[in-house]
Amino acid sequence: MSLPAGASPDRTRARYQTLLEVAEAISAHRQLSTLFDDLARLLHPLVAFDFIGLTLIDERERVVRLHVLSTDREVINTRKDGTPFDQTPTIQALAERRPYYMPDVSAENRYPLVRDMLIANGIRATCVVPLYTAQRDIGGLHFGSQEAEGYSPEDIEFMEQVARPVAVAVDNALNFEAVEGYREQLARERDRLRTLLEINNALVQCLETRQLFDAISGSLRRAFGLDYASILLYDSDIDALRLKMVDFPEGMGVIHEDAVLSIEDTLAGYVFRTREARHFTLEEARAISPSTADVIGREGLRSLCCVPLISRGAVLGTLNTGSRQENFFSAGDVPFFTQVAGQVAIALDNALSYQRIEALNERLEEEKIYLEDEIRTDNRFEEIVGNSRALKAILKQVETVAPTDSTVLIYGETGTGKELLARAIHDLSARKQGTFVKLNCAAIPTGLLESEMFGHEKGAFTGAIAQRIGRFELAHRGTMFLDEVGEIPLELQTKLLRVLQEREFERLGSSRTIRTDARLVAATNRDLAQMVEEREFRADLYYRLNVFPITVPPLRDRREDIPLLVRYFVQQYARRMNRKITTIPAESMNALARYHWPGNIRELQNFIERAVILSTGATLQIPVRELKRGGVSGSVVTLETAERDAIVRALRDAGGKVAGPEGAAAKLGMKRTTLQAKMRKLGIDAKSV
Repeated sequence: MSLPAGASPDRTRARYQTLLEVAEAISAHRQLSTLFDDLARLLHPLVAFDFIGLTLIDERERVVRLHVLSTDREVINTRKDGTPFDQTPTIQALAERRPYYMPDVSAENRYPLVRDMLIANGIRATCVVPLYTAQRDIGGLHFGSQEAEGYSPEDIEFMEQVARPVAVAVDNALNFEAVEGYREQLARERDRLRTLLEINNALVQCLETRQLFDAISGSLRRAFGLDYASILLYDSDIDALRLKMVDFPEGMGVIHEDAVLSIEDTLAGYVFRTREARHFTLEEARAISPSTADVIGREGLRSLCCVPLISRGAVLGTLNTGSRQENFFSAGDVPFFTQVAGQVAIALDNALSYQRIEALNERLEEEKIYLEDEIRTDNRFEEIVGNSRALKAILKQVETVAPTDSTVLIYGETGTGKELLARAIHDLSARKQGTFVKLNCAAIPTGLLESEMFGHEKGAFTGAIAQRIGRFELAHRGTMFLDEVGEIPLELQTKLLRVLQEREFERLGSSRTIRTDARLVAATNRDLAQMVEEREFRADLYYRLNVFPITVPPLRDRREDIPLLVRYFVQQYARRMNRKITTIPAESMNALARYHWPGNIRELQNFIERAVILSTGATLQIPVRELKRGGVSGSVVTLETAERDAIVRALRDAGGKVAGPEGAAAKLGMKRTTLQAKMRKLGIDAKSV
C-alpha cells in the first residue's frame, strides 16, 4: 500500500493504524442499525466531516436510498422513497470504481436532486466513495463538509481505503439480515401452516357454526395477535349482511352480534360485491365507507382486513379481522387470509347445510307430531258428503278460489263443516304438497295463543323449557287454517295483521324475523262486521280476512243431504266397531231428515255414533222420540243419557270389567280403547257402577 502524496509518514501511519482498528471493530457487526452507529463514531478520527451518510442501491426498484450516519443538524429535503439511478452520483462512482468528488456543490449540474439536498443541509463539498465487493455493488459512502474544497487528494485516497472494510462489513450485515429475514419468513410460514392445520382440524370436527368460529378465531388470535374477528353472512330475506359471530373481548359493544350491515355503503359490503380481499387502514376505510370507519374508529380499531367467503361460486359473506395497531396488515397477509377464508367458506356451507337439514328434520318431526295429533282428533273424514244445490254452490266457490292463493273467510254455524271446506281449498291449490295446519283460536287460552301461532324461544316465559315452532312456521308453503278467528284478542290481532301484510313475524323471546309463505284460511261463527262496529275486532284485519267470503249453509237448509250423511256415518262407525248394520228403517230416516239439527253435521255425526253403539242387530236403532223433543240442550242431554245408560248397563252385566271376551267393550261391540274414551268423556267410573 503506497502512502498518499504529500502525507507525512507519522500521520499516515496513525491513520492506517486507526483504520485497522475500525476494520476489526465493524467486522463483528451483523445488523445494519448497529453497524451504522459505530461507523459514525469510528470514522470521526480518520476523516474530517460535517456529514456522513451511506447509500444502498435497490436493484429491483432501481433507486438509491440514503441512510444518514452522522450530522450536527437536522437533515431536511431527503427523498424517503429513494433517488432514481440516473439522478445520483452513487451509480457513477460504482460504474467507474472511483470516488465522485464535488469540491463546490453549488457548481454541480449533473445531479440537481442531490445538489439541492446538500445545499439545503449546508454542505458545500462532498465526496461519494463507491462501496462494492467481488460479489456485488452495494452503494456509496458519502462525506460532506461545510467548506468548499473541503477534501484533499490525500483525504479522498484515504476515504477509498476506509470504504473497503466498510463495504465488506455492510455486505456481511446485508447477507446476515437476508438470512435472518429468510429465517423469519420460514418461521412465519411455519406458524401460518400450523394455523391452517389447526383450522383444518376444526373444520373436520365442528358442524355447529359457533363452535367452528370459536376455533378459527382462537387460531388466528394466537398466530397474529388479532384484537378483532367476525363473520358476516348474507341474508337473502333482507338483502343485507348480518353479523353472525364476533370475537372482540375488549370491544365496547358498538359492534355486536345480529347487527345488520348494508351491502351498498360498508367495507364488508364492498368486499362482498367485488369478491376481492382487501386490507384497510382507518383512512382507507373512511374513503370507501365513512359509516364503517366511524364504527371501527369508536371501537379503537386502526387496521382491518376483509375477505369474501366463497363456496361453490357463491359469496356466503365475509371473514373480518382487525387490530388496534396502525398498518397492522400487509399485502402479504391477504393471500393467507384468503386461503383461510376458502376453508372457512366450505365449512360454513357444510355447517349451514347441516343446520338446514336439522331444521328440516325438526320441522318434519313437529309436523309428524302435529299430524299424529290430527289423526287422533274426531275429524277423520276427507270427503264432503252431499248432493244438494246449496252444497254444490259452495263447492263451486271453493273450486274458484282454491288456485288463487287468496285469503278465504268461511262463515257458518258451529258444526257445519267449515274445516272440511278449508281442507278442500288446500287440496285443490298449488300448496297441496305442503302442510295443512289448523288452530282453533277459541280452544287455546289467551295467554298461550300467541305462542301457538308464532312459537317461542327457550326461556321466553315461565314454563318455556325448550324452543317451540309456531303453527305459522309449520304452515310455510302450506295452508294455515284459523278456526274461530273472531275469538282472537285485540292485542294479538295486530301481529296477525302483520303476518298477512308483511308475511313475517318473530317468535316470543326472539328478535330474529322469520318469513312465512303460508296461505290463510279463516273461519268463524260470529258476525265479524258487527264486531268491528262494536270495536271488538280490528277493521283493517277484517278487510284483510274478508277477501273471499264463503258462507256455509246450516244442515237444516240442505235437508236432502241428510240421508247421504246418515249412511256415510253409519258405515264409518259400524266398520270401526266391527258391527254389521245393513238396514236403516224408513221412519227413522224420515225422522232424521225432519229434525232441524241445531248442532248441524257434528250433532248428526254424534247422534249416529250413539245409535250404532245402541244397535245390537243389523238394523239401525235410533231413539226417534228424542228427536221429537227438538230442543238443542234437551236433545243433547237425552242422547248423552242414552249413551251413558247403555255403557253403564254393559258394565254392570260385565261386573265392572271393561276388556276381555266377557267385558263391557265386547258386549257393546266396541274396542276397549274406544269404550274407555267414551267413559272418560261421560265421567263413568267402572268401579262405581
